[in-house]
Amino acid sequence: MYDSDGYKIGGYGSDGTIMDKDGYKTGKIDSDGTVRDADGYKKGGIRSDGTIEDEDGYKIGCVRSDGTVEDKDGYRIGYVRSDGTVEDKDGYKIGETSGMSKENAAYYYFFK
Repeated sequence: MYDSDGYKIGGYGSDGTIMDKDGYKTGKIDSDGTVRDADGYKKGGIRSDGTIEDEDGYKIGCVRSDGTVEDKDGYRIGYVRSDGTVEDKDGYKIGETSGMSKENAAYYYFFK
């Protein structure tokens, strides 16, 4: 994972592990979409329909199939392109991912 200037800000493992820029585990996204912190505590969730939830299961946003990221009220707050580019609501690049689903990237960049 990289910021808008191309500097590494983290990593994402094939098992869902999220790491900081130095390779230390900061969390994990389980195969069922549960988002956990480094100690294993639930921090949120990503449902199969793209809904993003907080740790109590309340909707805080969603990711549409086209990559549009919306807040809980349905307002566009960003976009995740198929090439991994992450943009803010105005279309400016704020980051880039590789090997992450749109949903996981949206959680990391907009709801973490």
